Amino acid sequence: MNVQVYSAPWCRDCRAAKQFLEFHGIDYEEIDVDVDAEAFDEVYRHVGKRAIPQMVIDGEWFQPYKPGRGLLYDELHKRLGIPRS
Repeated sequence: MNVQVYSAPWCRDCRAAKQFLEFHGIDYEEIDVDVDAEAFDEVYRHVGKRAIPQMVIDGEWFQPYKPGRGLLYDELHKRLGIPRS
């Protein structure tokens, strides 16, 4: 599985998404939108807004949170094939 996370150090939801991946032993490539100026443009081209975190899982874009609700744990488990315990 190939996972990329578009994020920034100041983003609380980004940190939560990366912690989730790390807890479950899923390797990922972090793309810091503060360092890579073109990364925010890439996010905008794919999702129509400059919202992070964004994940790309095997080429499919996915926003792993909902504003006001936080991280979408059930959806993350499903999309990443992690069984719920």
